[in-house]
Amino acid sequence: MKLKNLYQEIVKKGIDADIRSRKEIEAILEKNKKKLGELNKKDKELFDQDSLSNPFADTRILVGDSESNIKSMIVGVDVEGGELVLVDKLKEKGKKIDLVVAHHPQGRAYANFYDVMDLQIDVFAKEGIALGVCEKLLEERKSQVARRVSSANHSRSVDIARLLDINFICAHTPCDNLAYQFLRKVVDKNKPTTLGEIIDFLQDIPEYFDAAKNNNPPRIVVGNKSSRCKNIHLEFTGGTEGPKGIYKELAAKGVDTIIAMHQSEEHFKKCKESKINVIFASHIASDSLGINVMLDYLEGKEKLKIYEFSGFRRFKRKK
Repeated sequence: MKLKNLYQEIVKKGIDADIRSRKEIEAILEKNKKKLGELNKKDKELFDQDSLSNPFADTRILVGDSESNIKSMIVGVDVEGGELVLVDKLKEKGKKIDLVVAHHPQGRAYANFYDVMDLQIDVFAKEGIALGVCEKLLEERKSQVARRVSSANHSRSVDIARLLDINFICAHTPCDNLAYQFLRKVVDKNKPTTLGEIIDFLQDIPEYFDAAKNNNPPRIVVGNKSSRCKNIHLEFTGGTEGPKGIYKELAAKGVDTIIAMHQSEEHFKKCKESKINVIFASHIASDSLGINVMLDYLEGKEKLKIYEFSGFRRFKRKK
């Protein structure tokens, strides 16, 4: 599979798993096309052409020839300089690695990854919160993230990949969308009535069972095993954590439990104040879950040799 085709398939699968409808996503892409047409010549040179067909700002080809033939890849959750030097060493030792795939964004995909946070508006609206409330709360949170990200040295790992002549991409929200949809189906199928039941079925999922074996199991952080639950909200996609003020709104709409990949201390405290139960599903295991569903899809298109590193563990599922 050529690199450009692999990238297109990742985006396509991410769109298929998005909480927004295809019509809504097409409207976003059309808006980007209209924006491009209104720019002057200089600004057109700065425009991100990928945004015309890819609604996920945190998923990009970072380094590499789009015509490269990809037969093998090494996949990790966080890929930075050390991991890329390791890949170069493995290639020196005879490992055939055509592509490095990072889950968390790097380079230009990290510089404005917060653009994908708009997805959270639809996630919150699905719980019955007014769109205006969602938009206003998210606006300030996006600004906070943008200010934090702006000071980062975005290009470090990308420069290393370029100097080592390594094909390098990142795939974030498409995989998180898949993890969200996978777990949503599991929750809806099991219809848990207590937090203990949630922990039980989470640990039946290979990624979480593997994490538990390594002392990082799904954990109840607000509530206990006998705490009752009915309306369960998932914090699994949308770039990063949303606005802290959203928990009061979620509680008002009847959300009693949140399953999150992770939360900051401030977000955790707001959930506690709002009397919402919280389970941390395990961050890296949740990332691996989404990546694995994506790899199952890609391997259904063409046979690929997959190497795992940087926290990622490969678990295949039956077709």
